[in-house]
Amino acid sequence: MSAPPSPPRRAVIIAVGTELLTPFRTDTNSLFITSKLNDFGIEIVAKLIVGDRRAELADAIRENLDRADLLVLTGGLGPTDDDVTRLAVSDALGLPLEEDPGIVERLRLRFARRGMQMPALNLVQAQVLRGAAVLPNPNGTAPGQWVQHGGRLMALLPGPPREMMPMFDAVVAERIAPLAQGARLYRRVLGIAGRFESDVERVAQPVYSKWVAWRPPVSTSILAAPGQIELHLSVRAGSAEEGRATLDRATGELVAVVGTDVYSTDGRSLEHVVGDLLRGRAWRIATAESCTGGLVACRLTDVAGSSDYVERGVVCYSNRAKTELLGVPAEMIQEHGAVSEPVGVAMATGMRGRAHVDIAVATTGIAGPGGGTDQKPVGTVVVAIASPSGSEARRFLFTGGRAQVKFQASQAALNLVRRALEEDTR
Repeated sequence: MSAPPSPPRRAVIIAVGTELLTPFRTDTNSLFITSKLNDFGIEIVAKLIVGDRRAELADAIRENLDRADLLVLTGGLGPTDDDVTRLAVSDALGLPLEEDPGIVERLRLRFARRGMQMPALNLVQAQVLRGAAVLPNPNGTAPGQWVQHGGRLMALLPGPPREMMPMFDAVVAERIAPLAQGARLYRRVLGIAGRFESDVERVAQPVYSKWVAWRPPVSTSILAAPGQIELHLSVRAGSAEEGRATLDRATGELVAVVGTDVYSTDGRSLEHVVGDLLRGRAWRIATAESCTGGLVACRLTDVAGSSDYVERGVVCYSNRAKTELLGVPAEMIQEHGAVSEPVGVAMATGMRGRAHVDIAVATTGIAGPGGGTDQKPVGTVVVAIASPSGSEARRFLFTGGRAQVKFQASQAALNLVRRALEEDTR
């Protein structure tokens, strides 16, 4: 007899399918399942993709049985030779497969309603692990299975999202909910701009390392991307109030040490934060872009409702465009170069005056791969703003390819605008 399952705390998701190991298909099921399991306070400790190979899938199942209370497998439940999930689970758990007459009859009726005779190969979909509960699939021919074995839980779900998602919501969730004891996983994301990952870790680690002793404890992870750092906080709590209060306390401690480089504590993107600040002040913005080629304006206008605060944008890539469209003196460009603080300020100031806006931002730089010099290597970018408080320019040296340099430049531009808006409200 199987031991009764403990309340699941940790889960592993295994996506089955050789096609998911190619550039042509993406595993989206794991994202959906992760979100749903987090709602029950279950932490995902690993996600795997395994091809349609019986022995390798069985090995993956065995290796992860001790890592989690719950294993969720998606895919490989079809009728063809490469649908090996049932067989692999049977091998891993030592459970025989038995034909379920009820599934056979449902399959026959499904094909009959379409005026078809059921192919013999579909009979394999009626093979059920001994002791497993069958999960009905009204949207396809592959039923799922719910297995309770050795104190562990396992869900076998079909691969097509239109079949897997309704099955999870209608059947699997009702089996997990009573075991979750009302706990949920609550998350918070802090966005940071203008710092390196190592610098964030230096000031944040002494703070978040103490949270493991909290009750409930808070887990922390740092994700680095070009131009920004994200701190992900999570806590398993019995109520929304407890989760929110714990995360508020943790967030406050991190903001105290990271300071104004934190641009968001609620997961909003930098462009969203800038938009909210502009709308809050009833300000309008215009962009003058050289090396970013319109990316700053694109990111601002990706936010719904941005017509409230975005006036216009100009891509002034050539020196002539900088002079004709923005009024940057040709002799200034000749003396300092297009990538320079004086030219950046002149671009922002010219844009602000011509657009009749409250604030303007300008970018000029060398995105590469060519065009750099010893004095101004590839990745050199100047970002400037002009506002009622005056003008400001900053020089950066970004690393990476052309696309990365452009994105980091746009991030620096938006962050400079954010800081100017926040300082103006103090």
